[in-house]
Amino acid sequence: MPLTNRETKALHGIRDWERNLLNYEANDFQLTYEKYLERSFSLLPNKVQRQFFSVIDSWLFHLHSLIQGSQLQMDAKERILASGRIFKQDLEKIVELKQLDIDQLQYIAQQQIARHRLYSFAQGGLAGTGEMLLLGTDIPAMAVINLRVVQLIAMTYGFEVNTPHEMMTSLKVFHTATLPPRIQKAGWASLMDELESNDYYYFYEGNEEIMDITWLEQPVQQLLKAMVIALFRKKVIQGLPLVSMAIGAGANYQLTRKVTDFAHKYYQLRYLKEKEEF
Repeated sequence: MPLTNRETKALHGIRDWERNLLNYEANDFQLTYEKYLERSFSLLPNKVQRQFFSVIDSWLFHLHSLIQGSQLQMDAKERILASGRIFKQDLEKIVELKQLDIDQLQYIAQQQIARHRLYSFAQGGLAGTGEMLLLGTDIPAMAVINLRVVQLIAMTYGFEVNTPHEMMTSLKVFHTATLPPRIQKAGWASLMDELESNDYYYFYEGNEEIMDITWLEQPVQQLLKAMVIALFRKKVIQGLPLVSMAIGAGANYQLTRKVTDFAHKYYQLRYLKEKEEF
């Protein structure tokens, strides 16, 4: 089916974004920092390295399933369908959202994106108070917020994430979205290879290992953020550590902004490619 003018324009926008990503060149500082992290981590025994990434993979799988099966996510799914019924009254299933046009789906997706960026901003502000409990739960909370919004963006474009294949795909989208741009382009290329193959079955048949040494920069950034917050939390303005709160809120907002931009581009592209093929 030929794409409409609006869909073609959206596709060109994604392709422009893709070119910018694939043409990104890391500077010397970033390359040195990456080598330093890899060299430091490689000092650990191989068995410990494998166990470390295996634990994170397992934690992400369980967290994804927990979020997907939660009542909160079920309610969000119903809200997406209710939003879709504004444009097409007989919508009953997530897959039927593919019948809507690109502008309608973008409107629904942007509602989810804006809401979760606000959640991240608020979570960062709370963590920025420097309270040990809030600061200690910041990483799990951010994982939940960002995994959840990836799932909701996928559902908005008609892709149920409760099958093994779609679950693995959404986890890979989440993982790639959290990477720095110089590494992100390889993850995007891998996702595109899977997309071009058209081998979308119920079960996932590719590599099920998600985390690797390229992801180390993200937890290091989170630890650095926690250290900066701890450093500034005693600088109180009118009874509140506003500097550290601003640092926490800004860092979390930027992370969710990066994740939502990436996930939105990916699922938009899948929707447009399917529409173009059929």
